[in-house]
Amino acid sequence: MDKSLAEISRRALFHTGALGVAGLAAVPAMAAMGKGPDTTTLIPDGTYATVPLAQDSVSLGICQTRVRPIDAASPEKGRAENLAHMLDLIDAAQAYGGRRDILFFHEFPLTGWSYEWGRKEALRVAIDVDGPEVAAIGKKAKQYNCMIVFGSYAKEPAWPNHLLSITFIIGPDGRILDKHWKARNIKGVFVGFELFTTTIHDVLDRYVEMYGWDAVVPVTRTPLGNLCTSSTQREFEYIRAMAMKGGEIILRTASGGFSDLDIAASAFYNGVYVAICNNSISPGIGKFFEAAGGGGSALYGPDGKVVQMAETQAEELVGATIPIRAFRARHRQPNVHTDLILKEYEAYRSRHPANLFATYLPTDGQDAKRFLADKSRWK
Repeated sequence: MDKSLAEISRRALFHTGALGVAGLAAVPAMAAMGKGPDTTTLIPDGTYATVPLAQDSVSLGICQTRVRPIDAASPEKGRAENLAHMLDLIDAAQAYGGRRDILFFHEFPLTGWSYEWGRKEALRVAIDVDGPEVAAIGKKAKQYNCMIVFGSYAKEPAWPNHLLSITFIIGPDGRILDKHWKARNIKGVFVGFELFTTTIHDVLDRYVEMYGWDAVVPVTRTPLGNLCTSSTQREFEYIRAMAMKGGEIILRTASGGFSDLDIAASAFYNGVYVAICNNSISPGIGKFFEAAGGGGSALYGPDGKVVQMAETQAEELVGATIPIRAFRARHRQPNVHTDLILKEYEAYRSRHPANLFATYLPTDGQDAKRFLADKSRWK
């Protein structure tokens, strides 16, 4: 079952770096970190690309922690405090109940989130993709010989003035293994405003030009299994595409709530492990109740049933073990009868077209609401 990406596409690239897991190196070139394949690396025979596993099982720690928005007028202090808290929790997670191979945090452990931020404020709050926060978390990953996965508002030099929502995968060598952009924003849910972060869908053509089509649905192939991440809710087809490309462990972030049915269904219908990391009770979050939408972080198994779930809405470590070698030995792509439905998918049009932020970047949530008001393709 272990297949090199080179078997799929001559343009598929590899880079090597000591992963630190059982001495293995060699991981594929990472999505959104350089130009990858212009076509999908999906294999049409039920199998999928992998690298050899380092061990039989993976110990996952889901870190349900607070969302604490920092002062955008003077962000350094708040960002440093949030980072220090996150580092303390990494120490705690690795000190209690045995070492974890992967520590998984939610969308906003470093910056928090605030309804009151416009683009200018959010960009001051956002971390740099190669900034000191990422470096500090990388040191902890190296210290504990583990992977650390977390989301953040982020700034990328290649995308000036764009506010990105990126999920970082840090390897046991302390370096970034991968950076996954948010795929799309939910629209029409909030009263009086829309999200103005730039997602893949918002700049799809330029994204593909820079990173290749394969990076639109990224799969990070590691010696601990094929990892995918998503901060998008209720987008079943996107999670299914990950599973079709070989995603084995899908790490989904949330803040302010999610649908447990959505998480369970994405695990069950695709036969994969799906983890959800949500925020805990979050004092000082602003115009929201502190406990609203908090808790429920969990790992769901390929049968759609809970493997382990947070017992409270407080800050909590949810620990679970994934028997990755035994799972891979029997696992195949989900069996989707595309022959029956492709015509409908080809005819269908999503409510909003892609590339809406390619030529205009809203200044804040209210401006995003105004800008998107007449962009719907639906009646």
